[in-house]
Amino acid sequence: MTELKRKGERSVDPMRLIRVLSVLTLLTTYGLIVLGSTVRVTNSGMGCKDWPLCSSQAGPLSTFHPLMEQSHRYLASLVTVLIIALAVTTWRAGRLAHHVFIPALVSVGVIVIQIVLGAITVISNNAPVTVALHLMVATFFLSIVTVTAVAAFVSPERSWSLAHGPGRLAWSAVVALYLVFISGSIVVNGGGQSACMSWPACFSSPAAMGLVTLQLVHRSMVLIGSIFVVAFVVGLIRHKATDAVERNLAYGVLVLLALQVVAGALTALDGGRAGIADVHLAVGSALWCCLVAVFALAAKAHPPVPESGPQHSPLKSGHLWPSNSGESFPS
Repeated sequence: MTELKRKGERSVDPMRLIRVLSVLTLLTTYGLIVLGSTVRVTNSGMGCKDWPLCSSQAGPLSTFHPLMEQSHRYLASLVTVLIIALAVTTWRAGRLAHHVFIPALVSVGVIVIQIVLGAITVISNNAPVTVALHLMVATFFLSIVTVTAVAAFVSPERSWSLAHGPGRLAWSAVVALYLVFISGSIVVNGGGQSACMSWPACFSSPAAMGLVTLQLVHRSMVLIGSIFVVAFVVGLIRHKATDAVERNLAYGVLVLLALQVVAGALTALDGGRAGIADVHLAVGSALWCCLVAVFALAAKAHPPVPESGPQHSPLKSGHLWPSNSGESFPS
C-alpha cells in the first residue's frame, strides 16, 4: 500500500506536462519570429556564409551580424527540440491527448520544411524568393503551434473541428491576415519599405512605379484584412455563447490590430527604419497568434444558450479549461 502511494506521488500528470511544453514552444517560436525579423531588418541574414555552422564556428562570435544569425539558428534548434518533445509526449499520452497530437505532429513536419528552407536561403545568398518563402512558412508554423497550445487546454469532451467549427467569416479573417503577412514580406524583400513616405495614401514618391505598386497592394490588403478581422472578432464578442477567454482574446485582437496599423504608419513615415520595422513585425506576429487562438477556440461547439435564466459560463462548468488533475478528460 505504501509502495503504491509512493508511485502515485511520483506520477506526473501528462496533460500538465503537455500544456507546459506547448506554452514554452509557443513563446520560443514567437521569439524566433521576432529574432528572425531583427536578423532581416539589420541585414544580418548573410552574417554566416555557411550552414549549419557560422564560418566553421559553433561557439560565440565577436561581430554583430554573425552573432545575430547564429543566435537565430540556436533558437531555431531549441524550438525544434521542444516541438519534437511535445509530439512525443502527446503520442505517449494516448487517447488523453489525441486532439493535441495531430497539430503537434503537423508542427514537426512544418519545422523540418522550415529548416530546409533556412539552409536554402543561406546557400542562395538570401534570394528574395527563398526569404519570402521562409517567412511564409514561419508564419504558418506559428499558427500551428498556437493551435497546438490551445488544443492542450481544450477538453476533448467538446466537439472541435477546425474545418467546420469556426465558420466562413473566421476563415476569411485568418486567410486575409495571412495574405497581409505575405504582401508585407514581398514589400520588404522587394525593397519597397520606403517607396511611399506618406500614409495612408501614396501622394508622391521618387521610387520606381513597381515598388509603389507593391506598397499600395499591401496597404489595400491591410484594409481588407482589417475589415474581416474586426467583423469576425466583434461578432464573437457580441455572441451570447462566447466565454470569457474567447472574449478577452478577441479584445486583444482589436488592440493589437490598432497597434499594428499605427506601427505600419510609422514605418512608412520613417522610411522603413530597422527599429520600427522590427516592432511592426513583432506586433504583427502577436496579432497573428491572438487571432489564430480565437479562431481555434471558435472551432469548438458552443453549448446551447437558454433563452431565460442565469447564464452558465463554460469556464465555471469546466467544459473548456480542464482541471490540473485531468478529471474533465475521458479516461
